[in-house]
Amino acid sequence: MAVAEQNLANASDLATGSAAFPPFESSTYLSQIFWLVIIFGLLYWLMSTVALPRVGAILENRRSRIEGDLADASRMQEQATAAGAAYDTKLADAKGRAQALAQRTHEELLAADDAKRHALEDELNAKMAAAERQIGDTKTRAMGNVQGIARDAAAAIVEHLTGKPADPQAVDAAIAASKI
Repeated sequence: MAVAEQNLANASDLATGSAAFPPFESSTYLSQIFWLVIIFGLLYWLMSTVALPRVGAILENRRSRIEGDLADASRMQEQATAAGAAYDTKLADAKGRAQALAQRTHEELLAADDAKRHALEDELNAKMAAAERQIGDTKTRAMGNVQGIARDAAAAIVEHLTGKPADPQAVDAAIAASKI
């Protein structure tokens, strides 16, 4: 019943407008301060034992993960640099071997071409010498036949002009005299 009377008294105070705002009533300061200290202490204890260690652990975990990631990135950067240097070295070696192979192949082809050229020149020189010998033989035979042809032609011309057969000794003497 006392609670009902208190509610009734509060309702009558509200109706008259003379009641003060409860936190500003001087009669409740002591209880409000008491509960403020208790709740602040409880919240302080709860924050310092539960929330702040968790936040600190999260921050420490994040910091260690960032440091680990940076260390991994640095290690991977060094590996990439080493791999790049190894690649450059292998590429330079491959280029050197390719140039050496190209030079050796070029020299072999030049030597083969020179050998083929010399063989072809020797073959052509042999054919040319054979052709010159054949020309010389043909010329010699032709020159031998020229005297016979000249003798026959001279005899035919003399017979045609004079109407009598020509003397073979006179024709031979005339041909011999014309060579001088």
